[in-house]
Amino acid sequence: MSLCFIEPQDAVRVVADSIGREARRQLVTEVVNAWVDSLPESELPIHYAEAVRSLDEQDLTVLAAWHASLEVGQPVANRDFLIGAYTSLTRNDRREALRIAAGFRSDEAFDNGASDEEMLETVLPWLPPRQTLELAAEAIRIYVWDRIGSDN
Repeated sequence: MSLCFIEPQDAVRVVADSIGREARRQLVTEVVNAWVDSLPESELPIHYAEAVRSLDEQDLTVLAAWHASLEVGQPVANRDFLIGAYTSLTRNDRREALRIAAGFRSDEAFDNGASDEEMLETVLPWLPPRQTLELAAEAIRIYVWDRIGSDN
């Protein structure tokens, strides 16, 4: 019997290559979440502004509606407003806003045929070891979910 050890980053890549489209989309979402969680607080506004600048009008409207649910004022589906309102959010809400905005970007890239492999190659090397290990565990859960009968 042979025993094989694999690094968590490689496990995520192997799972991504072994699952269906919807499961890959879920894995991409988990990678984006892990990336946002790994960012230092000081970098959040920079990445949020970058993500918001790339959103289309529909995504801006959804993001503004999310802001409205926080009751931080009357949000406007406008890039400048959403970027300006970002600093008034709580620490946890700032991370969640970035998750949402970055998620829209990754969904759009995924729908336009961008490779999840490219995204993994971009993000995985920057994740801290603990988050990479947690991401690998989530990838295994997604793999099992995909194999036991999700609609792909």
